[in-house]
Amino acid sequence: MSTLIDGLSLGAIYALIALGYTMVYGIAKMLNFAHGDIIMVGAYALITTFDLFGNFAVAFVVSIVVCALLGIVIEKIAYKPLRGASPLAVLITAIGVSYLLQSIAQLVYGSKARPSPFPSMGALKIQGVTIQISSVITLVAATAIMIALTVFIKTTRLGRAMFAVSEDRSAAQLMGVNVNMIISVTFAIGSVLAAFASLFYMLQIPLVDPTLGSMPGIKAFTAAVIGGIGSIPGAMVGGLFLGIVEKLVQSIPGVGPYTTAIEFAILILILMFRPTGLLGKKRREKV
Repeated sequence: MSTLIDGLSLGAIYALIALGYTMVYGIAKMLNFAHGDIIMVGAYALITTFDLFGNFAVAFVVSIVVCALLGIVIEKIAYKPLRGASPLAVLITAIGVSYLLQSIAQLVYGSKARPSPFPSMGALKIQGVTIQISSVITLVAATAIMIALTVFIKTTRLGRAMFAVSEDRSAAQLMGVNVNMIISVTFAIGSVLAAFASLFYMLQIPLVDPTLGSMPGIKAFTAAVIGGIGSIPGAMVGGLFLGIVEKLVQSIPGVGPYTTAIEFAILILILMFRPTGLLGKKRREKV
């Protein structure tokens, strides 16, 4: 039971990060491989502000604002000039932005990992099963965020505009939708989700270093592909699935060291039989 709760909690973190990937891909048709490093920036903003003011609420708000602004700046400076460029050019730029953020963090904070200033929340014992309180909080909060995002996309005017751009950018622009603004908002929302993910990830692993977001970012991208890149429900399902698999594999003696290899093997198998992912849909390209 505790393994399942921990797996769902980790999967919820992956799902939040994967939502950022899948929203940007669905609307801007690009893969922002610097998204994982925004998690790292959010974590550093969180602990730096907390060290200065000693107030968790203030630190978290600052982290959200920093991540949102960073996402908008990255889109405006690095990606907007590449609209219409080849996917390879966008991919190389995204990798460059990723390494740039890691290098800046290393120059500012050094290469050594910094401990989280937040105390451990302890654990609960229910019928002999030990459950980490941080895992429960992460799972509940992340689920609420994902539900709120889904409601936002389906019911608000801005959310419907985002959906329209993802379906047909040209048609949406002809209907009066400001595509540039929608893409910027998408980057901002994805980066805010990354800020939440950085907090939840620090509750699981209370250490921060310049490469903090690299592996979670890669695994979240894997989750997005498993679920169906561009599909919001797919990102959620893929994240939860990957988190459960990771914790279950780690709980098996002798198999734990091969967890990452097993996860990517599952990705390969799923893509072999369903290239669009579990919930992805085939799209016809207009010529």
